[in-house]
Amino acid sequence: MKYRLVQDKAAGGFMFFLVILSMLLVTGMAIGLYLKSSPILEDHALKDLLMSSSWKPLKGEFGFFPFLMGTIWVTFIAIVLAFPIAILTAVFLTEYAKPFVKKYVFPALDILAALPSVIYGVWGTLVVVPWIANKLAPFFVDYSTGYTTLAGGIVLGIMILPLLVSLMVELYSSVPNELRETSLSLGATKWQTTKRVIIWRTLPGTLAAVVLAISRAFGETIAVLMVCGNLPIVPHSLFESCYPIPALIANNYGEMLSLPLYESALMFAALILFIVVLFFNLISRMILYRIEKKFI
Repeated sequence: MKYRLVQDKAAGGFMFFLVILSMLLVTGMAIGLYLKSSPILEDHALKDLLMSSSWKPLKGEFGFFPFLMGTIWVTFIAIVLAFPIAILTAVFLTEYAKPFVKKYVFPALDILAALPSVIYGVWGTLVVVPWIANKLAPFFVDYSTGYTTLAGGIVLGIMILPLLVSLMVELYSSVPNELRETSLSLGATKWQTTKRVIIWRTLPGTLAAVVLAISRAFGETIAVLMVCGNLPIVPHSLFESCYPIPALIANNYGEMLSLPLYESALMFAALILFIVVLFFNLISRMILYRIEKKFI
């Protein structure tokens, strides 16, 4: 008995140590990024860095506004495209699909989620970019290379779709069958039950899933880098190029670091990305906490 108690305490202590280690790792990353960013923060006002559109490292001008807007544009397009598809797919899989359909769809989603982002980038370059340039853009603008904000949003939306579908399937599957049966027994149709009971009851969890998907989308690098055009301008339409923050870091880190403040500027970009992703993750955790408090 004493040996089992010692084992339990040792296991508990080890897991507590791992939790503390994880927290220290995140804290260490934040401190490290801040220290690396401190030279540019001392040389430039934070407002100027975030609100300026002038990106001229050779002249010591580091305006991050185009990169922030590019990141927001691409992420927003990705969520708008992926969210309705994810909901309808999850509803079909949990409420309407036959078992043999689920047998093939779930492994396919796992494969899509496991594909390296560079594969999505190559696919976007070979398929999405020419389609936008030759088929879609001529209806709206005189000329487009296809390397646009829209291309980045489409590729990123497809990348986060498996994550959204998996989260929503888990949410819809967690709704007790008694609620479905009660709704049907009162005369509601299958779709009315899905809409009024399943989707409505899991709405807070769906919001948390979207927030997690946004935090995932903010950090994607290679695929977005390959299809967005990478021009440091503020996009004003779907058919203009953009330059998201992850692409800025991936493209430039390791090059021209001999320039004053250039490495610090890239570290500040990484710090911005770190804070944004951490913020969205904290929001999702708060939402999930409120769900657990309300329903469990």
